[in-house]
Amino acid sequence: MKTSSLVTAIVVFCVVVAAVQTFFIVDQTETAIVLQLGKPVGSTVGPGLHAKIPFIQNVIFFDARLLDYDAKAAEILTLDKKNMVVDNYAKWRITNPLLFYRTLHTVRHAQARLDDIIYAEVRVALGQYTLQDVVASKRGNIMGEVTKKSTTLLAPYGIEVVDVRIKRTDLPKENAQAIYSRMRAERERQAKLYRSEGLEQTEKIKSGAKRDRTVILAEAQRQAEVIRGQGDAQATAIWAEAINKSPEFFAFVRSLQAYRKATTTNTRVFLAPDSPFLKFMR
Repeated sequence: MKTSSLVTAIVVFCVVVAAVQTFFIVDQTETAIVLQLGKPVGSTVGPGLHAKIPFIQNVIFFDARLLDYDAKAAEILTLDKKNMVVDNYAKWRITNPLLFYRTLHTVRHAQARLDDIIYAEVRVALGQYTLQDVVASKRGNIMGEVTKKSTTLLAPYGIEVVDVRIKRTDLPKENAQAIYSRMRAERERQAKLYRSEGLEQTEKIKSGAKRDRTVILAEAQRQAEVIRGQGDAQATAIWAEAINKSPEFFAFVRSLQAYRKATTTNTRVFLAPDSPFLKFMR
């Protein structure tokens, strides 16, 4: 009984080991290739349950999803001879696992190849544009060119580059302070220009206001003199008309006014009895 149980256990164990070594599962997010004595056998294996020769063949799995490549920041020289530090990244995937294994073997080696090719293409592409183009207006077009050329160069390795993007651009530390100083000087020059233009406009406005004030005052003075002259002429006409109507009464009223002015407080007047001044007091 003990011997038969031991044999059964050994048989079950061998069957389980053989099954584990024979069958393998490829996930939906993976592809695989079968190796026999270190050499690929057959074509790429897709998702599902598959079988291989136990103990002779083994399986290598590759991620079929998009993979990230994050490059180290490096200095780039633009067309207008400006140094800038560029930090870029890429999205890539393995399109031909069999070719990928034969040329690069591992993802680590693929990352090294991506680093060489993409950095070189980014450097060449950015060297054909100015700093303004790279930072603002043409970055999308530049990255499109880099992606297309990188895909072409990496196709013999079974790799497709889906997208290359610049994550960050900056100035080298040794150049940043000088550029900031030039920017500050330029802004100060612009500020002085605006201030001088403002002062010029202020003087123009003041001189114009003074001129308008002088013209307005002169015109008002002229109109006042005209109106005053017309009033004086009208008053003289009325006065002459009143005198002509009653000269005796006018003489009497004028004499009374003269008496009032001549006989103010503390005033002494010495006149002869026959003086014309005393005509209306006799």
